[in-house]
Amino acid sequence: MSVPPATDGSDAAHARDTLAEAVCAVRDRLLQQMCPDGHWEGRLSSSALSTATALAAFALAAEPGDRSRLAAGTTWLANNQNTDGGWGDTTDSPSNLATTLLAVAALNLVNSAAGGSGHPPAGPAGILEKARGYVARRAGDSPRGIVEAVRREYGTDRTFAIPILMNCALAGLVGWDEIPGLPFELAILPHAWYKALRLHVVSYALPALIAIGLLIDRRNPPPGILRRLVRRAVAPRVLEKLRQIQPEHGGFLDATPLTSFVAMAMLPLYGRDHPVVARCLGFLRQSQRAEGAWPIDTNLSVWLTTAAVAALASTGKAPRFDRVRTARWIAARQYTMRHPYTDAEPGGWSWTHLAGGVPDVDDTSGAIIALRELKSDEGVADGVRWLLALQNGDGGWPTFCRGWGKLPFDRSAPDLTAHALSALHSAEPVTTRPLRRAIRRGLKYLARTQRANGSWLPLWFGNQAAPGQTNPVLGTSRVLRALESLDHGGPAAARGVQYLLHAQNTDGGWGGAADSCTASSAEETAAAAAALAPWTQMPAVRESLLRGVRYLVDRVPGLGERPAPIGLYFAHLWYSEPLYSLIWTLDALGRVARCA
Repeated sequence: MSVPPATDGSDAAHARDTLAEAVCAVRDRLLQQMCPDGHWEGRLSSSALSTATALAAFALAAEPGDRSRLAAGTTWLANNQNTDGGWGDTTDSPSNLATTLLAVAALNLVNSAAGGSGHPPAGPAGILEKARGYVARRAGDSPRGIVEAVRREYGTDRTFAIPILMNCALAGLVGWDEIPGLPFELAILPHAWYKALRLHVVSYALPALIAIGLLIDRRNPPPGILRRLVRRAVAPRVLEKLRQIQPEHGGFLDATPLTSFVAMAMLPLYGRDHPVVARCLGFLRQSQRAEGAWPIDTNLSVWLTTAAVAALASTGKAPRFDRVRTARWIAARQYTMRHPYTDAEPGGWSWTHLAGGVPDVDDTSGAIIALRELKSDEGVADGVRWLLALQNGDGGWPTFCRGWGKLPFDRSAPDLTAHALSALHSAEPVTTRPLRRAIRRGLKYLARTQRANGSWLPLWFGNQAAPGQTNPVLGTSRVLRALESLDHGGPAAARGVQYLLHAQNTDGGWGGAADSCTASSAEETAAAAAALAPWTQMPAVRESLLRGVRYLVDRVPGLGERPAPIGLYFAHLWYSEPLYSLIWTLDALGRVARCA
């Protein structure tokens, strides 16, 4: 790597040797975590929110065989309560109202299931009182205050607000008359009508629309006899729709919260023996960890595998794994049928190899890039067509569906657009589809969305300590990677580089944003260093990279031990993934070494 001038060549040689050793160490650790069939699964952080929703579902089901499950989950919540009485999404997250409300609701329901013992089974007394105090400070003491606080938090997006309020109503925290209904009857309409009807529940939440809509309709019926009759008539059809879209293993999106919400909505109406409920509870039983908690989702296997392939390729070394086996594993994860949730065409990839995934732009882009790195064309042309079909009218790419609406996961985002552009560029030699216009429109979108300080904001990543909990360091890093892959420098890229240089902390690492008190992390430092690596012709970048690489090399022995909660799941839920630090650090160090 580049180093400042030295009195002899020994300093530079030592730096190169140290960097090479670090690359080998991280690469070997990453390869050790590969599964036998050539992919990576990782381990998502345990989640207080997921644990609370699962506990609520089991408490409502009241199965005698789940008592130890309830005790273990309640004990985990008690052991991971923050000092202010609340809970955050991960054990390294500050408390937030949504997670704490769901925990309070769960503890109320568990107490009821235990016969009103006064405190959760196997959990110390006082945790519920402390949690109620946190809620009172954030939302007041009244049910009305809780409802208004949740509405302020989520605005017009009912995707997560209504399930939270439903859970609270089941636990007696709010009244049913405070919760707006969901138009579950619309689930039987053609999918193309949803956009025209301007639903406030996005496509991936169709199971919640149906299940929670049915329960609210029963507890708080809408005015008008005609609407009630229509809903009564279509209820069997929407229930059949719910059964059809449920994966065989029971987990909707492979997500604990969504599956739990469906179960707790269905239980009061149809009981625990209903096939949909039984499969939901079966999935939740399988998903609980030995420590008693649940993760936000089962895994990010496709996302991690494609990122690992790209990171291994960045080192430029001969592969130490079966490239053909990994390429076949990735290609086999491509969707070959229209997806029942989002109505997405065949050709995309999801974040996981499990049945609950949904094809999306980020994972499809990652799969295309990885397959090209592995010298495989299998599925690439179909993936390119899938991406081209999802480009929005503004030139950017959304997460799931083109033109669905203006809710967060269905509108264009710079990080998604950057990844899609890189994928299209990497696939260009193997497809006859006209990509030039799509790439040009995407670049114009990125130019329009660059902020005045030179940064871009990502959709799927954040920083809990940054202003607005955004992560412009990661967003800018991802866009710069795309601009570099397209050999598209210019003023926008130069401004992005300057932003990253300005955002570097005094310890040599990066946090989530410039001019803030965000502590450095291996994940954010790796992302920034990888983005800056091609710009070593600039003296300021060389000095910055030297400091950044030192920060990363010093942390190689402990990578993954305390991962940073920078990942964002649906509805702005935080998570961490230990493999991020390994994969991204390898990618950064490999790129720096090759650009030296």
